[in-house]
Amino acid sequence: MSRYTIGIDIGTTGTKTVLFDTERGIVAQASREATLYSPNAGWAEADPAQWLANIIDSIQQLLAESSVDASEIGALATSGMVPAVILVGDDGAPVGRALLQNDARANDQVDRLAGQLTDLDLVALTGSALTQQSVAPTIRWFHENRPEDLAAARFIVGSYDWVLMALGAEPHVELNWALESGLFTIAGEPVPQVFAAAGLDADLVPPVQAPGSVVGSVSASIAERTGLRTGTTLVVGGADHVLSAFAAGVEKHGDWLVKLGGAGDILVASDTPIVDQRLYLDAHPVPGRWLPNGCMATSGSLIRWYQGLIGGESLAQLDIEATESRPAEVLCLPYFLGEKSPLHDPDLRGTFAGLHLGNTRADLYRSVLEAIAFGFRHHVEVFRDMGIELGRVSITNGGSKSTLWKQIHSEVLGTEMFPVVDHPGASLGAALIAAVGIGSLDDWSDTARFITLGSPVVPDPHKVEIYDRAYLEWRELGAAVAPISHKLARRTRQ
Repeated sequence: MSRYTIGIDIGTTGTKTVLFDTERGIVAQASREATLYSPNAGWAEADPAQWLANIIDSIQQLLAESSVDASEIGALATSGMVPAVILVGDDGAPVGRALLQNDARANDQVDRLAGQLTDLDLVALTGSALTQQSVAPTIRWFHENRPEDLAAARFIVGSYDWVLMALGAEPHVELNWALESGLFTIAGEPVPQVFAAAGLDADLVPPVQAPGSVVGSVSASIAERTGLRTGTTLVVGGADHVLSAFAAGVEKHGDWLVKLGGAGDILVASDTPIVDQRLYLDAHPVPGRWLPNGCMATSGSLIRWYQGLIGGESLAQLDIEATESRPAEVLCLPYFLGEKSPLHDPDLRGTFAGLHLGNTRADLYRSVLEAIAFGFRHHVEVFRDMGIELGRVSITNGGSKSTLWKQIHSEVLGTEMFPVVDHPGASLGAALIAAVGIGSLDDWSDTARFITLGSPVVPDPHKVEIYDRAYLEWRELGAAVAPISHKLARRTRQ
């Protein structure tokens, strides 16, 4: 049985690939930047061809640096943003760019479809409300704005589904893409009324596959370009936030995770499916377990925007400067791509409040870090409203490398947080699932030995008090600014 697998994560701002050994853990990893296109307010697009080029280049690097022979690699699995929408033509190539999960162009279609589907309890049926993240409004947008693209499509799939197909897999969509799309029930059955309202032919959505399913093998052309062996097994992975939680040890009921990626994800493990119109519901990779969760439209992407706006200063330097700034002196609303959960309002806009001429770039930078943490606190309130008792919390992904940002989260949330040591995020989760899929790991519980938690980040009680007051002000600011954001959104769309 092969010891080695590859896990790939297609992120908003980058592509990460790991080579995993079932005896030693990760033995090599590579990352490449990805471009986020936002040509209009609320739009979020990516080029799938760039994802594939990144993957090919990264796999070549892994093989060269590790000296692992391609014949020793048993399987590959993918992860990524969900539910991104990619129209795929008869030749397997994308019809235009991918529309990402935080794209908010279909807000008018959301409203119209909601009116058509009033007789359905979509939250109880599908696990989520009809929002900007739902796939049906996006399909309606294509009908009304790019019908030629829709006419050219043979399949509609997600980000990591398309990548696996490009490597040689059969057409499919992963279970959590199906669940978060709003097109399928919690049990995995299509909802005919939603398909009809979207004007979506059911044949355009390929079969739904669960994590760990084998769906094909690496093609000869991809093998030639990557150095992999033709016929290497391709295994269904899963949604990035789900696999990041899985690879961070979120398993027992009440375990939760704050994921600081390009978008901001927060997930809690549950023994039963729990639904709320403010949140989403995903299936844990371990059968029979669930992950109620929230996803904010911006997190790391907002930080990168601010970094570019001030001239590209390093994040490490900005962290040093912001450490000296007073907590919550400036308040930021992080709705620069509208907002997904828990507000589900694509017409919200970003805001800085409390500025004076003595403020510095460090003050604004700190307010951006705090804004994301306040957004996570908003989700924690919803979890508690739902009756979920929260236990141990972990913190992962690129943003967790920042000592300052971890400390801010600990103080805004008022709890100690456990960083996951050397955690590459969903790419590790994909590699673990690939190993389970081909039997290189005995079962799901065998994955726990590859997860290491660091020393907890402990909140400063004085700053907790400051942030408690600031959070209430932040919520008031959001409520006050929302009507103006809505007017601006309507005017600028016109």
